[in-house]
Amino acid sequence: MNDSAQNTHGLEALEDREPEFEGHISEILREIGEDPQREGLIKTPYRVSKAWRFLTQGYAQDVNDVLNGAIFEEDYNEMVIVKDIDFYSLCEHHMLPFFGRCHIAYIPDGKIVGLSKLPRIVEVFARRLQVQERMTQQIAEALQNALDPLGVAVVCEGKHMCMMMRGVQKQNSVATTSEMLGAFEANSKTREEFLRLINTGF
Repeated sequence: MNDSAQNTHGLEALEDREPEFEGHISEILREIGEDPQREGLIKTPYRVSKAWRFLTQGYAQDVNDVLNGAIFEEDYNEMVIVKDIDFYSLCEHHMLPFFGRCHIAYIPDGKIVGLSKLPRIVEVFARRLQVQERMTQQIAEALQNALDPLGVAVVCEGKHMCMMMRGVQKQNSVATTSEMLGAFEANSKTREEFLRLINTGF
């Protein structure tokens, strides 16, 4: 390809190119019957590689690094809830998106965490190839390991494009998963209070 062609496509100056990754995307385009050299698709392999690095950045993240400096000693032992945390993830079975809301609660036992860190924990695990069941469990266990609280509860509600766009094609179905640890598992009243509060308006 000559210099003028490269300038037309505007790709020669990009320093974050991943030729091998982009080559795989080009091959997929050919497999479905497309021409990766046509005007609308010239930059698609680059864009897809960038998008996938972003959507799967959770593999390069560690919960301990996310929580660093944000755990505090505090004499508080009532329920802490952050609800309606948006998440976007990718189903590991079809590599299609699933998305929804996550609700997290914990009961401190001498330690609390900065509230903004709870959505960040969700992001660490959502930005990987996932199944909703495992993601829910991982979020709960990460908080349990970091704080050693009296209990942790996590509920995730998700819509799955692999059910909406293909397969059964049920556009209004919502999958709900939960993980209850400690007091939330052992005490039905504590669990019921959490479930009631996450269904109460702001």
